[in-house]
Amino acid sequence: MSIFKVKTNTLLLLACLVWMAAGGNILRLGLLSYPPFVNVWNILLSLLVFSVFGRFIFGPLVKKHRTRIAGYEEEKQYFFRFFDGKSFLIMAFMMGGGIGLRASGVAPDVFIAVFYSGLGAALMLAGVLFGVYYIKNHIAARQAG
Repeated sequence: MSIFKVKTNTLLLLACLVWMAAGGNILRLGLLSYPPFVNVWNILLSLLVFSVFGRFIFGPLVKKHRTRIAGYEEEKQYFFRFFDGKSFLIMAFMMGGGIGLRASGVAPDVFIAVFYSGLGAALMLAGVLFGVYYIKNHIAARQAG
């Protein structure tokens, strides 16, 4: 149905919103757990998690999806095409794993604080990058015509 289709550039905005929401929630969980564990080493570890996930996982993933979305020939696409099937599976696995990890109590609070803070911030940055690409494309389209 065409009511489920959006302009191709809007897929970047949807990706921005989804990644910002997911990242914000994970970051929130990490920060809520952080107060008893604030020290230089834990902050450095959170920055390391942020850097590794941002540089080697989410950065390339944003680039991959941006390129894929830009390659769509039709002006409108189904709204869920901001991700491909593999990415939806990865997201479901990560969400399920994170929920299971916290619910099981296997991971200590310090792990949740350090890892979730870094991971959530990296996810939010990926959302910001999708938003930047959306804005750049929007501006370019307005200037073109």
